[in-house]
Parts: sequence; C-alpha cells; structure tokens
Amino acid sequence: MRNISDIIEKYIKEILDTNDVIKLKRSELAEKFQCVPSQINYVLKTRFSIERGYVVESKRGGGGYIQVIKVRPVTDADLIEEMINLIGYRLPENMAESIIVHLLEEQVITQREAQLMASAIDRSVLDLSLPIRDEVRANILKAMLQSLMYKQ
Repeated sequence: MRNISDIIEKYIKEILDTNDVIKLKRSELAEKFQCVPSQINYVLKTRFSIERGYVVESKRGGGGYIQVIKVRPVTDADLIEEMINLIGYRLPENMAESIIVHLLEEQVITQREAQLMASAIDRSVLDLSLPIRDEVRANILKAMLQSLMYKQ
C-alpha cells in the first residue's frame, strides 16, 4: 500500500498534467487527505524541488496559498545543462537521486540508465567520508550528464 506522501504527490502531479502552474491551499489539502499541514510541507519540500523540475512558492497569511510551477525545458540538452548547473562542488545523495528521477520523468534517460546512475552515486559504493563522498558524487554525476549532452 502506498503511503500518504505518495498519494498527495500523485494528486498534485495529476493537476499539474493539465496546468503548468497551480495554486493550492495547504489547509484544504491537509483536510482532503486527513493529515496535518506539515505533511503537505514535507511532500512539497521533498518531491517538488527544483532538482525534480518544480518551483514552489508560498504566500502566507489569511489568503495564503502555495503555488507549484512545473518547469518545462525546451530541449533535453537544456534540461541536462540545467541539472549540471545545479550540482555545484558537492552533491548530497538525496539531491542526486532527485536529479536522476527528474531526468527519468522527462524521458531524457531510460529506466536502465537511471538505475546505473543511481548505483554509481550510492553511498555504499562511494565508501568515503564526508565531505569527500559528496565531492566525488558531484564529479561522477556531472561526468555522466556531460556524456549525455553528446548523445543528444
């Protein structure tokens, strides 16, 4: 059985399939899914990040809302370049996984390529101490993404 976070994510993504920009009320979503508003915050923070191709803006106050924007790059190469620019000098594993998921969802990479990439940047494979592990992960993922640029 899927957990509440998966259900909330699916619901928001279904709305985003018809509109690239949506406005949501945190309290209404929490009521709809019978959860606490912090659960909505968690889903938005972990599953709708820039690495995954979303911009989330929050307006607080009486008429407050959350705006979720699906960023759609013009070409696969643009998306890959955008992901390379996000990586920086160090890359935590969760951010690397988000980048891979985004590329998979946009069909820039195949399921097999995603699995290979995820295996290469896994903390059990990069048996190094922090911050060196995050530096090596950043270099590996950048190299893989740069090789994809030439595949295009």
